[in-house]
Amino acid sequence: MVQIAIDGHSSCGKSTLARALAQELAFIYIDSGAMYRAVTLFFLENNVDFFNHHQIQEYLAKTEVDFVLAPSGNRTLLNGRDVEERIREMEIAARVSPVATIPEVRRKMVQRQRELAQNQGVVMDGRDIGTVVFPHAELKIFLTATVERRVERRQLQLLKLGMVVDYEEILHNLYERDYIDSTRSDSPLMKAPDAIVIDNSNLSPEEQLAIGVLLASSRMKII
Repeated sequence: MVQIAIDGHSSCGKSTLARALAQELAFIYIDSGAMYRAVTLFFLENNVDFFNHHQIQEYLAKTEVDFVLAPSGNRTLLNGRDVEERIREMEIAARVSPVATIPEVRRKMVQRQRELAQNQGVVMDGRDIGTVVFPHAELKIFLTATVERRVERRQLQLLKLGMVVDYEEILHNLYERDYIDSTRSDSPLMKAPDAIVIDNSNLSPEEQLAIGVLLASSRMKII
């Protein structure tokens, strides 16, 4: 089955493109970032020490992340509980990158991502999808955008959730997450050698989708 991997930094529009592209192609969409956010939420709720590997393994064994399709789109389930809104809050955004660097967490999430993608066309976005999760994906896209545009998009996303967050706070969070994601020892964020770069700083969601569909169509014709 066809695999499409979309990687890039936080708030580059990866999920927007991935959701729309999956819908256009009638593929399943998997939000890998939501999976790490859900684990982060579970760890915080249970006061897990991010440096205590015994605790990490204990609570990972109790963690199940799934998705359900609702009229509003994908909903993230943590042990059967809908946590879609909760995992988008700044508290989770500020803690998710350190959790995502934990090797045990990454191994479990990658395994789960591959399970979800079995026997069906899939579009998945994240930071190591084209390099680690689906290294042989038929199409790999690496999204970029200026940091100013990324902050604007993050602010708008939070406003839709009823949260007003200062520009500088979001900017600091993005810089911190970029650094952690790019320098972690386990599966750091990087562009796959065969990934196609799309700078969507000045593209509308419709324009970037059109590019994604064109790329996907061309790859699907040759496989």
